Amino acid sequence: MDIYEPIFLEISCPPRMINVQNHMQTSAISQTKMEFFETMPSSKTILTAATSLTASVILFRSIASDLMTEQLQLFFSSRFQKLSNRLSSQLIVVIEESEGLASNQMFDAVNVYLGTKVNAWTQRIKVNKPDEDEELVVTVDRYQEVTDYYENVKFTWIMKSRGIKQSEKNTNPKTELLYFELSFHKKQKEMALKSYLPYILERAKEIKEEKRVVRLHTVDYNGTDYWSSVVLNHPATFDTMAMEPEMKKELIEDLDMFVSRKDYYRRVGKAWKRGYLLYGPPGTGKSSLGAAMANYLKFDVYDLDLREVQCNSDLRRLLIGSSNRSILVIEDIDCNVGLQNRENDNDTTEDDKITLSGLLNFIDGLWSSCGDERIIVFTTNHKDR
Repeated sequence: MDIYEPIFLEISCPPRMINVQNHMQTSAISQTKMEFFETMPSSKTILTAATSLTASVILFRSIASDLMTEQLQLFFSSRFQKLSNRLSSQLIVVIEESEGLASNQMFDAVNVYLGTKVNAWTQRIKVNKPDEDEELVVTVDRYQEVTDYYENVKFTWIMKSRGIKQSEKNTNPKTELLYFELSFHKKQKEMALKSYLPYILERAKEIKEEKRVVRLHTVDYNGTDYWSSVVLNHPATFDTMAMEPEMKKELIEDLDMFVSRKDYYRRVGKAWKRGYLLYGPPGTGKSSLGAAMANYLKFDVYDLDLREVQCNSDLRRLLIGSSNRSILVIEDIDCNVGLQNRENDNDTTEDDKITLSGLLNFIDGLWSSCGDERIIVFTTNHKDR
């Protein structure tokens, strides 16, 4: 072997050469970064450009708003809302205060139930102190969000309001409509409808029974309702009423049988109601007996003065607006003008005034089935009329 033969031919690049190459690459990258930052605009220039872009967007939206018709704006708004709803995991259930003429029992139950969910985080509540009530009645105010948990599932409530549309004013005497929005995860829909809401109905019923005070309602066209009420502070009871013992016992047994026969009325296909005619000279206790019945059953009393009712349509609204478990009292039924002769009903249109036919339909026709557990009491000084 020749002594001059190279012995390091397998080494392709000496370490010194590698270091030099790496140094050259690092220098090149640094130079590129410096050139990049030197060519970037200043922060002032970027801020000016952003401000200009924002102003352009606002101007574009303003011009678009001016140029687009209201229908076109509503179209794009509804499209955007639908897209947002599709992307959202939340489901919203709307519970309105009433449906046409009928009040919504679910709305009333929610209002009572949420009053018990007020906590330290609640910012707006409504407080009412009815006469003779020992406790304050607390409910949530409009646009106050309330969070409730049921079986470890979160439910969010909020009460809102909207004005009554012109087309709805013929069927709803109110100027605005209140409603609750219930929001929760879409996957809990079945549980919310079949378990949570029925639970609220039952719980609200229990709360009402615990705090129940008999109230006296009277006709009052106040723009939002047909009835206004006060606490019925009448001292009459069956213990204080001067009645024949047998008649008193018979009446109490009849009332007990009535409230316990819900299934019977359903089975025979009759409205769950009961009627009484109380007659006798003035001052013999007819009105007091009605109050004693209300105190015994804990039923609200609706005092219907037919002279305050303008037509049969208003009469129907009054019936729909009264609650279940109530006593409707019509005093001196024989003294109301226009009710003596049923044959005269055809002399005028049905909605021009109250007619005897309208009254009979009100207490015994189809409209009488719009409610449960109701008692109707007529009083008269002359039963032969």
